[in-house]
Parts: sequence; C-alpha cells; structure tokens
Amino acid sequence: MPRPLYDRIDRAILDHLQRHGRTPNVDLADAVRLSPSSCLRRTKALEEDGVLAGYRADLDRERLGLGLTVFLSLKVEHSRTTAQVVEEALKAIDHVVACHVVSGDADFFVELAVPDLRTFEKVLTDQILAIGPVRDARSTFCIRTVIDRGPLPLNSWPAPRA
Repeated sequence: MPRPLYDRIDRAILDHLQRHGRTPNVDLADAVRLSPSSCLRRTKALEEDGVLAGYRADLDRERLGLGLTVFLSLKVEHSRTTAQVVEEALKAIDHVVACHVVSGDADFFVELAVPDLRTFEKVLTDQILAIGPVRDARSTFCIRTVIDRGPLPLNSWPAPRA
C-alpha cells in the first residue's frame, strides 16, 4: 500500500535517480541533503511503494545494430478476450520495446526496434499479423529521435497536503 504523501525529499531522490541511476547511496544522500541511513530508508520505501519501479541501463540502439525504430498502429477485432490475447502475443515478440492501448483510429500503438526493413517485414508478417485478432497494421518509420526516455516531470506530481 503506497504511503499517502510524498514530500520534496522523495521528489529529489526520484529526480536524481531518474537522471543518475547508478548513484551510490552515500552520494545520493549528499545530493538530497540526508544522512545515508535516512536516504536508504526512503529509497527502499519508494521501491516498496512501487513508485521507484526499477533500475536499468540506457542502451544505444544504433550501436547495438537496432537502428530502425518503427511505430505500428494496430486495429484489432473486439471481443471479451481480444486485448489480453494481443497483449500476451506482443509481449513475446523480442523486437517490441513498448506497447500502448490507445483510443482513436487504432487500438494498440506498438514500438519496435529492428536492425533493418527486412527484419521488420519478417516480424510484421510472421509474428504481428499472425496474432489472430489483428485486422490492420499501419507502420510509421522513425527518421530521427529528438527526445527519448526523458525523466518524468516530477514538478507536476501532486504536492503533499500541509
């Protein structure tokens, strides 16, 4: 169960970790002006609350040979179990790096990281279009990424009540 209120120190911890995830606790404590033990206690509480959901390395797609980013808008047939079937199938496709249920012209918006067009075509035809409820797929190719994985705007996070 999440703590009901988060304060400016929680915000500072989260903001710092978003930008510098490998910061040792002693340095994090110094950055947010807490003792190391208090900082560790707060960080663990944020992890337990699920607000601090995890830590990960930020990898360069181009250097890893995954330089083509494709966004797919998927339309699916609607039934009681459709969303779950599509979601589980998309989770199993290695090249899918993000998937969102959306409103509007499409039902799902999917981001793929692939090495080239040939791989994209194979993933699209052999895996995505093979998902039973998928009725239409529209692709958009990324030319250049301007902003990616930016820190969340914690200034808009509701402030605690005084």
